[in-house]
Amino acid sequence: MKHLVITLALCCAPLPALAHKVIAGVFVSGDAIEGEIGFSSGDMASDTEVIVTGPDGAELGRTVTDADGFFIYTPNSAVALTFFADLGAGHVAQVTMPAEDVAQIMGVVAEKADSATSATMAQTAGSATSLGQEERQVIAKAVRDELRPLRREIAAYREQNDLQTILGGIGYIVGLFGLGFYMAARRKLAA
Repeated sequence: MKHLVITLALCCAPLPALAHKVIAGVFVSGDAIEGEIGFSSGDMASDTEVIVTGPDGAELGRTVTDADGFFIYTPNSAVALTFFADLGAGHVAQVTMPAEDVAQIMGVVAEKADSATSATMAQTAGSATSLGQEERQVIAKAVRDELRPLRREIAAYREQNDLQTILGGIGYIVGLFGLGFYMAARRKLAA
């Protein structure tokens, strides 16, 4: 009887999950959109084609990730953009950048932006004209290079097991042992 309880407990014990989630993000980067695609395990999607679509689902362009899973896309219309990437084995990355952010990149006002957003964009566009195109590109590249490690750390932190998950796992194990002891006690009383 003891062996049955131990076998049952070992068979039902949770094992570490080998699964991973897709991580995808897009960010304003100067006059372009920078994105990253990878997995929660830290593996990045290198040399992966990214398809860019508009709000109506029509394809607006394509780009490819670099060896670190990053891509850059320069928008040509101030609409919400959705980025798709097929990572294989059923993993699909999909992330959307709102039209307001795309309009900010292009220095125009989005069609559905409110007056406060329009005023902010006009102020931003006015201050950005004092810098030359080359200077803006150098600043954007420096900021992009500094933010990459931070983005990865934040994504990895989000995927770590928190205290609630750990306590839930312990509760699951204790519950299974309790069920095993209950079944053993019932059989002992029946005999």
